[in-house]
Amino acid sequence: MPVAAAPALLDALGALSDQTRCRMLLVLERRELTVGELADVLQLPQSTVSRHLKVLADTGWVGSRRDGTSRFYSFDTSAGPLETVWALARDQVADRPGAAQDHRRLKSVLARRAARSQTFFASSASHWDRLREELFGHDFFLQGLLALADDRWTVGDLGCGTGIVSTALAPFVSRVIAVDASDEMLAAARGRLGDAANVELRTGVLESLPIESASLDAATMMLVLHHVPDPAAALAEAHRALAPGGRLLIIDMLPHDREEYRQQMGHVWLGFSAEQIARLMEGAGFEGTRVHTLPADPASRGPSLFVATGRRG
Repeated sequence: MPVAAAPALLDALGALSDQTRCRMLLVLERRELTVGELADVLQLPQSTVSRHLKVLADTGWVGSRRDGTSRFYSFDTSAGPLETVWALARDQVADRPGAAQDHRRLKSVLARRAARSQTFFASSASHWDRLREELFGHDFFLQGLLALADDRWTVGDLGCGTGIVSTALAPFVSRVIAVDASDEMLAAARGRLGDAANVELRTGVLESLPIESASLDAATMMLVLHHVPDPAAALAEAHRALAPGGRLLIIDMLPHDREEYRQQMGHVWLGFSAEQIARLMEGAGFEGTRVHTLPADPASRGPSLFVATGRRG
């Protein structure tokens, strides 16, 4: 052992000569606690706890982190050789009656933590959704749910438009193949995607996809099927491009009477009923088809939407 390390080791060993500090380590090994919580567990004044914590921190036994205005202390599991020393000391401390009492009081302290949280939710349930939306927005959880995607997947963004879906998917999957017939849309998508190296943009129509057969693990058609002259052919192509077990997700409009969309927005179809989309998907070979109406966004002005999913067998 280097000579320079000897004083540090001796200081660390000396810190264990005090029974109170050993009790602290035994408690902090189980849970990180604030000074006040540790004082409640050990039934000691906070000033005494703070003094002992400083010794333990200075000798490498405990670490701390700040959480808002609080500071939490925990046993430093990166202590290295000191862990062997602590394993011996723990056996001596853990068998003493005071350790069992500390453990019971620790459970009470943690229960009070939980009670504070439960009290908050009991009083906030009626306005919790509004409060959470004010803090985090209304769709944060939908963005987070993308992390459920398998990071080995190749996903087709069929009719990608300006790349909003590809941008959302890219951080969570292995590869995105984004297809659109419009060079202008693909240029906008390229600008939006920036340095997303795992997204490949391809020019093509949905009725004849520039994608190899059985090469996709999943595919999306987001508000695009109503633009397609032959939806049945587009769905058959998506089925071809998917590997066995691969899933297609469609979001589109339910039937509506806004005829002006044909001229103003290039719509070919004025929405699809649940029965119609299910029939088209099953005709293309999809299994396990499900269609679900999405809740309307009060701030939106467009027709109601549905989500449909199906699996290639």
